[in-house]
Amino acid sequence: MKYSSSLTDNKSPVILDTSVLINLHASQQGSRILDSLPNEIFVPEHVVTELEHETSKTHGQHCFVQKLIANRKVRVAGLNEREYQVFGRLVSGKSSLGDGEAATIAIAATRILLPIIDDRKGRLQAQSHCSGKCPGWSLDILRHPVVVAALGISCASDALYFALRDGRMRIHESHCDYVVDLIGVQHALECKSLPRYRDRRYLWQMRIDRQLLE
Repeated sequence: MKYSSSLTDNKSPVILDTSVLINLHASQQGSRILDSLPNEIFVPEHVVTELEHETSKTHGQHCFVQKLIANRKVRVAGLNEREYQVFGRLVSGKSSLGDGEAATIAIAATRILLPIIDDRKGRLQAQSHCSGKCPGWSLDILRHPVVVAALGISCASDALYFALRDGRMRIHESHCDYVVDLIGVQHALECKSLPRYRDRRYLWQMRIDRQLLE
């Protein structure tokens, strides 16, 4: 089974949501991954702020983002007046988003950047505000051909596994079999963010048991 990153032939500037940065940090190769990516990379100020709380500092995510900024691997983007209007609509109402997601979408829609968002509700809002264009996934970054080439096949697979296990990275249902084939069913059992994990874990365990009997 193959996977084609939506970023493979797309060198448009990208803007990252909070969860994407958490996934990159969890991958243990975040800095190398962003170094390899050919796209210009933006991070909203609101996302940087979301990673300033004590938990993010304890887990190392705050330090990770600050180093990316200091080393100019990402550009921090504040909201202009027009973007604040979009942001305000996105953080209010029954389908409201968090500040980081809302800022990511508002800036992407106004400046024609490609938002990278994994959350389902955020992705729907992003597509609605970005002229119907589908946002990217964290998986698109981690499995970008240049990233895989830079890290090497084994290291790139490990980075994906750590992002799933420790970052609780979300992927689309249709990508699950590809990802499990890549990281292996034993590792898949440790990744509770995988789609329909509770249903699939029994099948994965059965595969492991059969392999032990062979």
